[in-house]
Amino acid sequence: MRIYWQSFIDRATNGAYFDRLSNYLNGIAAPGTVVEVFGMSPPDLDIGRLSEFRCSVLAVDNGLRAEEQGYDAVVIGHFQDPGVYELRSALEIPVIGTGEVTMHSGLQLGRRLGLVTLDPGYEVWHLEQAGRYGMASRIAGVAGLGLRPGDFVDAFAGDVEAEARMLADFERCAASLIARGADVILPAGVLPGLLLANHPRLKVGQAPVLNCASVALKSAEMWVQLRRIDGVAPSRATSFGLAPERVRRQFHDMIRHQLAAEA
Repeated sequence: MRIYWQSFIDRATNGAYFDRLSNYLNGIAAPGTVVEVFGMSPPDLDIGRLSEFRCSVLAVDNGLRAEEQGYDAVVIGHFQDPGVYELRSALEIPVIGTGEVTMHSGLQLGRRLGLVTLDPGYEVWHLEQAGRYGMASRIAGVAGLGLRPGDFVDAFAGDVEAEARMLADFERCAASLIARGADVILPAGVLPGLLLANHPRLKVGQAPVLNCASVALKSAEMWVQLRRIDGVAPSRATSFGLAPERVRRQFHDMIRHQLAAEA
């Protein structure tokens, strides 16, 4: 099984993160599963809808090519899931949104979710996500760490003190969400999720902390297996009507034209 993992971070500027993520995912993957992590340049460094939209377009184009190259599933490794619905309507192979599957999984462990995200600016985005996925009433709140992707560089490069500080910040945010009624804590981002990978069975109070990175990978493996066993696929009636080849080609051509114009 080959899984295409789409990160929204640039490998050139955060190589330690890519190495750690790739090693972690392939270390927990089922026998025979290979996870290949791909970045994006320019990466998603700005908190805002336009940046997310730009990156979603690139992710969709990359996902189209991943299916053509024989991958068995595509994971949008960005908790906000930009482009996940569009990509799911374009591919035959499973498309996994990290935020979507982590929220659904968290609700099997408790009644109300608390999301610890990178920056408070993502709060509205996550609340909109929860509404789109039909679980708005079960979100206790969102707390931001006030960080950027580059802030994780030292921790992922092996700085134990930096990792300890970030873990303490995460636990403080989580405690504030528990005070608001959360009984399951989600790191709303693969960056903080990977930070917690060294701390299995982590709880804040009695609330379990669910690692979005491991959940996304195992969900991808599950849906690939179910597709093989039962032929199960997304609804093509209305929710995710499959895009015809002409539309896929037009999308490819649009991206290629833009890249040629920038060259």
